[in-house]
Amino acid sequence: MSIFADMYRALFFSFFRIGTFTIGGGYVMIPIMEEELVDKRKWLKRDEFLDLMSLSQAMPGVFAVNMATCVGRRVAGWRGVVCAIAGNIMMPIVIILLLAMVFRHFRGNAVVESIFMALRPAVVALIAAPVFRLAKSAKVSWRNCWIPVVAALLIWLFGVSPVWVILIAIAGGLVWGKLGRED
Repeated sequence: MSIFADMYRALFFSFFRIGTFTIGGGYVMIPIMEEELVDKRKWLKRDEFLDLMSLSQAMPGVFAVNMATCVGRRVAGWRGVVCAIAGNIMMPIVIILLLAMVFRHFRGNAVVESIFMALRPAVVALIAAPVFRLAKSAKVSWRNCWIPVVAALLIWLFGVSPVWVILIAIAGGLVWGKLGRED
């Protein structure tokens, strides 16, 4: 039973660390998740991490909780799910409650607004770094890099629903796979 207790404890504290040190949402936590789950704990291989990340993004709900659910289940079953989710949401809930209480007093303060504006480029960098690393894992090359660019432009500039973009990508992948096998 001690081995299982250690696993549950490790899941809880790994996701506690991820939840504590990733202010800014799901995409900001990707490098910390990758370091913790792939490099440090070795619970997942890099391609498995990419697959679970894609699944977690596709599932309804919060990315971080979805990822904790997938990893917890994979590593230690349903009790692992509970430990991973509890660890993941504990500190963000506390931090959000504290920030809400404090922020109410500083609403409209020029210094506070300047600090938030200064943080924006850092958040972009935190999101961009794992995108490039994951693009390499997903085998995005100069030959196929146009696909995510076109998808992003369709959604952003033309207001095409992401659902349609995903369905078109699935259909394109099926056609491409079929044509590739016939060669």
